[in-house]
Amino acid sequence: MSQNPNGPGPGPAPLADPRQLKRALGLGALVLYGVGDILGAGIYALVGKTAGIVGSACWISFIIALIVAFLTGLSYAELGSRMPRAAGAAAFCLEAFRKRSFSYLIGFLMMFSGMVSMATVSHAFGGYFRALFPAVPMAVIILLFFLMLGFINFRGIQESSMTNILCTCVEVSGILIVIVAGLRFFGNANYLEITPLPSVSAAGALFQGGILAFYAFIGFEDMVNVSEEAHEPERNIPKAIVASLCITSVIYILTALAAVSAVPAGELAASPAPLLLVVQKSFSWFPPEVFTLITFFAVSNTALLNFIMSSRILYGMSREGLVPSIFSKVHADRQTPHWAILFVFCAALVLALTGKLVVLAQSGSLLLLSIFVATNLSLLKIKSRKAPLPPFHVPAVIPLLGAVSCLILIAFVPQQAFLTVGGLILTGVTLFLLQKISRTGLARR
Repeated sequence: MSQNPNGPGPGPAPLADPRQLKRALGLGALVLYGVGDILGAGIYALVGKTAGIVGSACWISFIIALIVAFLTGLSYAELGSRMPRAAGAAAFCLEAFRKRSFSYLIGFLMMFSGMVSMATVSHAFGGYFRALFPAVPMAVIILLFFLMLGFINFRGIQESSMTNILCTCVEVSGILIVIVAGLRFFGNANYLEITPLPSVSAAGALFQGGILAFYAFIGFEDMVNVSEEAHEPERNIPKAIVASLCITSVIYILTALAAVSAVPAGELAASPAPLLLVVQKSFSWFPPEVFTLITFFAVSNTALLNFIMSSRILYGMSREGLVPSIFSKVHADRQTPHWAILFVFCAALVLALTGKLVVLAQSGSLLLLSIFVATNLSLLKIKSRKAPLPPFHVPAVIPLLGAVSCLILIAFVPQQAFLTVGGLILTGVTLFLLQKISRTGLARR
């Protein structure tokens, strides 16, 4: 063993292990990461669609979605405190049920949901971009969009976090502009008025609106996937999840109230840019190009954070031995999972260029609700073993209510999404069996 030439004092700081992800996120950065991931492109598009389903009482749908998200978020907070691993739900299910095939399926679906979100928001980005530059082909915009995100993701979590902080501040400013714009109209609407379609009951409209609103809350589950890049994740991940959900909940409800106060629900539903309509109603002098630029930041941030989530899930699943080991390799200089990033880049690009986005978006909600059921049940299973309590823990009734609330929302998902998700599950099972056959063949050589 080498000696310190300067005496018994501390020696030089140890070098970072190039095989490990770099820990660069404190509590503040984690909260901004969560707020930026949740408060993404969804709220800019979904307020109008939710108002079209429910009416002026669409804020109630956001409360329904909040309850479902918060219950499951508390389960994720405890699981993140118990097992701060990059694989997230896949690792939780593996720890709870000890079924590698089931864990693989959950991880695959979680990763795919991130890719679907990337593909969806890339089209949103392309749509806004072409509104200013209509001559540029959509495929070119999408490709350049993904190349930009891939470069940031490859550079490292610190660069990604700094980009997220910038985008989060910009997109929050856009929402605050909407809330301020709607303040002068508060009281103009009947906030308890539900105007569903003739074939839908009032309760059905609220829950169908809740499914759309729930999509806007998606993102809190991604936070556990950067646990291995956070300082003190056992304590900071739970705090960041709870804080992020509280902040975004207040913003969403105020935004919904401001929107229906300033613009009738029917007009909101018909507009491709409902929040821009709210701003123009109150501030006719406000340049629409500026608000469009803010939307660019919101869309880019959502795509980037889903890119990070999907690549870290693939990295974590590889560490667990569920997918080929190449995806667990970390770049020697950047300390990022470069092969996982490349795979997610290619797969999401194919989805963006070929996928039917409306069906994929509906399927994305069903995928995540199903994953959340499995995650809540995983926590119940782990708690039944009487394991030592982590720094953050909740009573067993929380994951039970979380699973039940997700199942209630699933009952209101359109049937077409079930067919799509069934196809995705079949694909996941097929890939897992191919990987298993491959490992068996190598073992026999």
